[in-house]
Amino acid sequence: MILAATQFTPVAGDVDANVRTIADLVRAAGAEGARVVVFAELCLTGYEPSLIRDTPALVLTEDDPRLAPVREACRAVGAAAVVNGPVATGGSGAGITTLVIGPDGDLLARYDKRHLYGVEAEVFEPGGADGRFTLDGVRFALATCYDNRFPEPAERAAADGCTVYLASSVLGADNDSFEKVYPVRARDFGLYVVLGNVLGANEDGVGCGLAGAWGPDGGRIAEAGSEKPGFVLAEVG
Repeated sequence: MILAATQFTPVAGDVDANVRTIADLVRAAGAEGARVVVFAELCLTGYEPSLIRDTPALVLTEDDPRLAPVREACRAVGAAAVVNGPVATGGSGAGITTLVIGPDGDLLARYDKRHLYGVEAEVFEPGGADGRFTLDGVRFALATCYDNRFPEPAERAAADGCTVYLASSVLGADNDSFEKVYPVRARDFGLYVVLGNVLGANEDGVGCGLAGAWGPDGGRIAEAGSEKPGFVLAEVG
């Protein structure tokens, strides 16, 4: 199976603009054979927790009509999109939520970030369950940025029969996760790890790109570089 790891600079607070970019990337990656396309943390709004806190309209729902272009793109190329944004929970708040939109345009899975970092805890509600989905017989695990600092999510993923661990993150060039987290999770638990990251300025700093993937031995098998928006393909399984 071919997966695409993406990177782009979201427009802060502009869901419609970001959805257009996401849909374009799904179509482009799908045209090159990608079956799953992975995006960064809060790619739908930009990583802007304070702006999200102060702008309730930025919180989406699982069936939000603003996501229609992504659903259409998934159906057009037969690919799943792993997108992340502020999504309403069952209560009065929102999670940092990954929505997996399947190749048929329907919701395939939802995952709410379990380990919130810094200001996130003042804005969002933590999730309480692991994220999973299966496509073409391959079982996937979902994790979001700071989640990956903890080995337990990857350990549970491997024990649950997952082959691929999808990480939606916001990382800068000074973050040591590229050496000390993602390849370690891959190697320690025999998983393919696929990272969607951001480019450009955001509330946390400056995203450095370097989206891509690691094989079960911990070696890099794909890297998108640190300068241009777009995607890189990785074969898993």
